[in-house]
Amino acid sequence: MSNGTDAALKTSVLAELAWEPSVTAAHIGVTARDGVVTLSGHVQRFAEKQAAQSAALRVKGVKGVAEEIEVKLPFDVKRSDDDIARAAIERLAWDSTLPKDAVKVTVQDGWVTLTGAVGWHFEHDAAAQDVRGLWGVVGVSNQITLKPRVNTYNLTSDISTALHRSWFAPDDIKVAADGGKVTLTGHVKSWSERELAGSTAWAAPGATDVENYLIIA
Repeated sequence: MSNGTDAALKTSVLAELAWEPSVTAAHIGVTARDGVVTLSGHVQRFAEKQAAQSAALRVKGVKGVAEEIEVKLPFDVKRSDDDIARAAIERLAWDSTLPKDAVKVTVQDGWVTLTGAVGWHFEHDAAAQDVRGLWGVVGVSNQITLKPRVNTYNLTSDISTALHRSWFAPDDIKVAADGGKVTLTGHVKSWSERELAGSTAWAAPGATDVENYLIIA
């Protein structure tokens, strides 16, 4: 990728960050090289850090994001690990999509670790989403596992059917399953297509792990 293209990509990412209302773009720096964008600077909330990454990935031509943003709390906000843990536990308890007491929380230096086991990947993601927006959280390690299901015999064909039921061409994405582990290979046109294909695979009953090797081409 030429320097001119890198410069244009940087400009587009900066514009997208400025367009995203949940991000203070003035605090974030951007560099681009060969389609890979690096974000630096600082934000006040972990949720804002995630929003900046998502905004960058939306930009056409971005193949990946190296995220180096630091979370710095405002001077008037102080949260101990105990405060964060109590808030996270309460927030998870209020989430009706999660099985009761399925998720455990530990906090060290503002970094939240989630453990436990749930039945679906959307529950795994929902738990992390619940705690990302809490004051004082600087990172989330989601170690929640999925409970294996007995019958994974038709997993490959079920996921392939679901992908092709959408607007993915049959020759673009190949699906392979070994027990509950699913592997996606092939190519897509954008990062959003890559994420959609991964989400479709995760939605299959019996999927306990999805390796997304789709290339943006």
